[in-house]
Amino acid sequence: MKIESFRKSERIVSQKQIDKLFLESSSHSKAAFPVRAVYILKERAQNGEAVQLLLSVPKKRFKHAVDRNRIKRQLREAYRHNKGLLADLMPADKAVDIAFIWQASTHLPTKAVEQRVVSLLNHIAQKLQTMNYEL
Repeated sequence: MKIESFRKSERIVSQKQIDKLFLESSSHSKAAFPVRAVYILKERAQNGEAVQLLLSVPKKRFKHAVDRNRIKRQLREAYRHNKGLLADLMPADKAVDIAFIWQASTHLPTKAVEQRVVSLLNHIAQKLQTMNYEL
């Protein structure tokens, strides 16, 4: 059994990358309430990760940091356990940046969050496969 991890190199931390993800016309969006995914296909940098992730839980939805951190932990774990759905399908020269944004003002059980994340990852994988054929 392979132990999955979520390394720092898999996180989007660059403001330049974040701006490109949200401002480019080539980015796409898909929602599986209460999680919304914004993603963009790009060329992979040498020795770069196939998939990079950004997590966002707005302060507007949850005033207390402990609540925001719990949801981010749920999203991170759901992604960590299921990242193979997307990472294994990526070609050697392509990469994808994904932002998961929480849209609800309530908590969900971890299993429900994981189902939403799996649904989004499957959708993104299908979409990227069709985009690869068009490129």
